[in-house]
Amino acid sequence: MEFIDLQSQYRLMRDPVNRAIQEVLDTSRYINGPQVKELEGALAEFVGCGHAVGLSSGTDALLAILMAWGIGPGDEVITTPFTFIATAETIALTGAKPVFVDVEPDTLNIDPGLIAAAITSRTRAIMPVSIFGQCADLDAINDIAKAHGLWVLEDACQSFGAANKGRRSCGMTTAAATSFFPAKPLGGYGDGGMAFTDDEELAQKIKVIREHGQIAQYRHALLGINGRLDTLQAAILLAKLPFFEGEIQARQEVATRYAERLGGKVRIPEIRAENLSVFAQYTVRVADRERVRGEMAQAGIPTAVHYPIPLHHQAVFAALGHDRGEFPNATQAANEVISLPMHPYLTAEQQDLVCQALVRAVG
Repeated sequence: MEFIDLQSQYRLMRDPVNRAIQEVLDTSRYINGPQVKELEGALAEFVGCGHAVGLSSGTDALLAILMAWGIGPGDEVITTPFTFIATAETIALTGAKPVFVDVEPDTLNIDPGLIAAAITSRTRAIMPVSIFGQCADLDAINDIAKAHGLWVLEDACQSFGAANKGRRSCGMTTAAATSFFPAKPLGGYGDGGMAFTDDEELAQKIKVIREHGQIAQYRHALLGINGRLDTLQAAILLAKLPFFEGEIQARQEVATRYAERLGGKVRIPEIRAENLSVFAQYTVRVADRERVRGEMAQAGIPTAVHYPIPLHHQAVFAALGHDRGEFPNATQAANEVISLPMHPYLTAEQQDLVCQALVRAVG
């Protein structure tokens, strides 16, 4: 059994994907080919925002947005300690300080009720993460940001396609960034990412930053990065996009089956009524996780842990001086979470095997 079955997906999409790749090979426009601009337009329309800018990864999309805002040494950006390292890494790479706020115990998204107390005179932005494919409480976060004159950057690297009150992830904040890593809900065949915003000036700055800060050949107005989205990845994503809505629906069906079989036996994900999750992961919580994982592995069931070490426990952020007991909800989640196989092509029979193994293991 595959944790994420990319081969079944490719078999379904083989012809349009192969045609898209061949078109790029035939034209040899591997950098800044027309498919990049076409994808930007299609995804801006999908999200419902004014501008989308393709970048080389979700990490670079986050970084380019922060750079375009001019965030740097002496600034602070509020975020969550329960996420992949890239979230806080990009803040630190600008020279700014990541300021952690604990997560909600149920959704594991940043707790809006704790954000205001973390704001100082140096705070410039808030970076919520829409963890595991479910939007954070962006309305509440936007209200806090507006009251304090701050930007909001949604780290939507796991939530492209998700929705809150009918509005798409990536289209509800000052800016947003997503990832097209192959395992993501909309994944390419390598690295890729995109930045989203309604702010035309910000979008133009991000475009300059992704090209080494270049405004014309060999004329560099800003400090930039080599952050372009490859034409091949854009072409592949365009070929996959018509299948995406169907895959989102299939993910709902897979998640519903898991909830029916596992509810009351383990702590399953809590999805708020106003949210549509894309279930980038289906993550439950168990005690004695390593034993449970070991027993499931013996039964032939792959699992993963997202994320076993909260960011305030990471050596790279030791200089921030956090006590290991801070952010108890994030720490507890890091000790308990276990992600089960999740993709649109997971059959009911496969899920039965997963659930049987998990229920046996938790006893």
